[in-house]
Amino acid sequence: MSEAFHPLDPLSEGEVRRAVATLREEKGLDGGWRFASIELREPEKSALGRYESSGEPVPREANLVVWDRRSGEAYKAVVSLTAGSVEGWEPRPGEQPNITVDEFHEADEMLRNHPEARAALARRGIEDLGNVLFDVWAYGGSLVAERHRGRRVGWADVWYRDGETTNPYANPVNGLHFVVDLNSVELLEVEDDFAVERPEVMGEYVPEHVPGLELRRDVKPLEIRQPEGVSFTLEGNLLEWQKWTMRIGFNYREGLVLHRVGYRDEQEGGRTRSVAHRLSFAEMVVPYRDPSPDHYRRTAFDVGEWGLGFMTTSLALGCDCLGEIRYIDAVLHDSKGEPYTIKNAVCIHEEDDALLWKHVDDRAGSEVRRSRRLVVSFHATVANYEYIVYWRFYQDGNIECEVRATGIMVTTAFEGEKPPYGTLVDNRTYAPHHQHFLVARLDLDVDGEQNTVYMSESEALPVSEENPHGLALVQRETPLRTESEGKQDYRWETQRSWKVVNDERKNALGTSVGYKLVPGACFPAMMDPDSPVMKRAGVIGHNLWVTPYSPEERWPCGEFVNQSEADTGLPAWTEADRAIEATDVVLWYVFGIHHITRPEDWPVMPSDTVSFWLKPVGFFSRNPALDVPPESREDEHCGTR
Repeated sequence: MSEAFHPLDPLSEGEVRRAVATLREEKGLDGGWRFASIELREPEKSALGRYESSGEPVPREANLVVWDRRSGEAYKAVVSLTAGSVEGWEPRPGEQPNITVDEFHEADEMLRNHPEARAALARRGIEDLGNVLFDVWAYGGSLVAERHRGRRVGWADVWYRDGETTNPYANPVNGLHFVVDLNSVELLEVEDDFAVERPEVMGEYVPEHVPGLELRRDVKPLEIRQPEGVSFTLEGNLLEWQKWTMRIGFNYREGLVLHRVGYRDEQEGGRTRSVAHRLSFAEMVVPYRDPSPDHYRRTAFDVGEWGLGFMTTSLALGCDCLGEIRYIDAVLHDSKGEPYTIKNAVCIHEEDDALLWKHVDDRAGSEVRRSRRLVVSFHATVANYEYIVYWRFYQDGNIECEVRATGIMVTTAFEGEKPPYGTLVDNRTYAPHHQHFLVARLDLDVDGEQNTVYMSESEALPVSEENPHGLALVQRETPLRTESEGKQDYRWETQRSWKVVNDERKNALGTSVGYKLVPGACFPAMMDPDSPVMKRAGVIGHNLWVTPYSPEERWPCGEFVNQSEADTGLPAWTEADRAIEATDVVLWYVFGIHHITRPEDWPVMPSDTVSFWLKPVGFFSRNPALDVPPESREDEHCGTR
């Protein structure tokens, strides 16, 4: 190959084309085959280690999922880009690959021109289909009607725009749904169950469409300048900032992936110490908690059914990202296997973060250090919702992961009494309550791969002779030794967190080094265990799962969640109750947004923000940010010169 790659670099456009051509040639794939996914087959940790230590070459390979639209048969393939050959070809009977963007558009075009669909809309008084939005959703397998079993099916609800650029989600066409076959692109069924008289609503958010809106006039310009340039370097996909180093990855399903995250420790002679092998989002489950005909099927697996990578949008300076920005493009593909590039898919920049540390002494005076953080982010638009993911790295060794949800809520018009499953947001219009379960896959390698996860809890000791005032507070550390013990839930009353510890490595104080997962935005599933959602997404039954590292265990709800009936991921893997002590572990952290809808979320939702932290606990022997220099201006000084 003429191109030079690091083993973790995402596939280039040329590599995508070579993988597709190789598979077509060796397996005789004609135009009836579709490509659901094409991504880098990431090398094993051992191979990466040899590459990093001695430069031993690592073969470039691609994972592909394809299916034949005529038979519906799906296959997983492995193509060696180095050898130019197919190394794996595995049939996946009865399983459905992710839905593609092409299928969404094909279903839309078919419905727009189908006489039965047009007739159903005409009965609602809609003759001009130019402003109709058909929103196609994936199915949970158990909800597919028996007469449609074995097909690749989707269901579509209907929305209507008042004008060319107005908000379609302001006007639901209640009680009307279409069931479609995505392989044959045909209409299987029209569900025309009921109609609701359309209420007068104000569901617009673009200023030109909001009656009487006057934009604020007291907002002065806010400029972020770095006249000497940024403090980080970006060479290809290698990102280095102050003492942090990492590699930026990207794929169709997870979107942004962070590889080989490490921190250069001057207290350890300048050695770069590993923190994480891989950080990403492995699933997002969004069940709508409304049993009505319009919503009982509305559960999205935004990662597994569609792919955050495919939904990623290009970022714009001054709008999505502010300051001195560096961007990374992402290479993806359509269902024919043809590559395309999303420009500015990943944003990298620095931000001021107020105080890092400070103390005022009556003799030494004031010592102040401002905090600065490195931010790596991407944005995904999944139909009506937008998700923005920020990974933030701090000078004191902290890592924060923040997710913001914005966009437009699904709403439903009603007559008579408002149903109890949502909040009134407009005239005879309610927004159903729903939940966003995010599953972060945290492959931490804290100063090496031999790690143990400890449940860390605070305990207030009872009043006793030794504790007469009831002040004693101790911290209990419980090692999690098996996968059954690794199924954990947050406890507010003990301030439970989880420490990933390397007991083979000690700091200068003689204690084991570690990183702590500080939970945030935890909430229970609040769902019957026999419900279709819980059967498909058992992962949401706990806030944390801990498993031994396995390169094939990537998807917590199973690899093929489209039309799935059971979770073949974490609940199935952990039945073996494998050992997780002093080994290479992966943490699966479940958090998100318990969205009890508000009028203030309508017609466009202000960002709802949730986050968690990874904090060093004994990883360093003292504050690692003592060496951050003070800010200095001609008229002010923030510390010792």
